[in-house]
Amino acid sequence: MAYIGVIGSGSCGAEIGLLAYQVGEEIARRGAVLVCGGKGGVMEYVCRGNADAGGVSLGILPGLQRSEANPHVTYALTTGLGELRNFLVVRCSDALISVAGEYGTLSEMAIALKEGKRVVALHPPYPLAGLVMAATAGEAVDKALF
Repeated sequence: MAYIGVIGSGSCGAEIGLLAYQVGEEIARRGAVLVCGGKGGVMEYVCRGNADAGGVSLGILPGLQRSEANPHVTYALTTGLGELRNFLVVRCSDALISVAGEYGTLSEMAIALKEGKRVVALHPPYPLAGLVMAATAGEAVDKALF
């Protein structure tokens, strides 16, 4: 079973939210486990899509309270590590899908690429060598599962 990390901003607009939702659905349809930061924005949309499609998600939280997780997370792991939890999101994932994002997303992308993990990008926030580009949610999940 594959574990696919989805990374992106803690807040996002409707267009990016819909794309993240579709990524979550596609991960569930392919029987993979969704790994994410477990909070809002892209993370909440991807978890909602995953849950609506019958999938399983692991939210790796920055704080110490499971109640910090969005309501669509299946399993919440508290870390108390703040932004350092980004490393755990990467480490727990076989491949990652970036849905837009900001500096936190950039850090996860860089860690993953440094560790030799595949990073598939939808609307990447920054051009990085080594990213695998995708145009749709389905294509992104296909490329993450290679």
